[in-house]
Amino acid sequence: MTEIRFYHLLSMPLEKALPVLLEKVVERHWRALIVTDSLKRVSELDSRLWTYKPSSFLPHGMVGDKDAELQPILLTHKDENSNDANVLFLVDGAESKHIGKFEICCLLFDGNDTDGLIKVREALASYKNEGHKVIYLQQEPSGKWSEKRTVRD
Repeated sequence: MTEIRFYHLLSMPLEKALPVLLEKVVERHWRALIVTDSLKRVSELDSRLWTYKPSSFLPHGMVGDKDAELQPILLTHKDENSNDANVLFLVDGAESKHIGKFEICCLLFDGNDTDGLIKVREALASYKNEGHKVIYLQQEPSGKWSEKRTVRD
């Protein structure tokens, strides 16, 4: 089953937290697919990944780019694994019907969004019922993550 990690953003926005997590993906030589809710948001995140840190580079592309399927990190608004990723990132409330085809799925959500938290709780319960390993991580003021709850079979 897929390991599903819920990342509860509290002290920094998605635009700052996502690149840090993607650096870990690149360090491990994994491939990532980032699914968001719109093509406009894909473009915004693409811009952010190019500029988030002057001394770093995250190799990535966007849906529609030439050779997008070759990218180790691919940004999209479509629910399809075009770059044969083993790690799925769902952001901005995006969903996927293909979570079981990934080794790891990371759901990043804003801890200050009351409506979003309701959806996250429902998703957590649903994934647990499906037999996935579910891990809940909360962001500390320092930006580090601490595991708050692990849900197993």
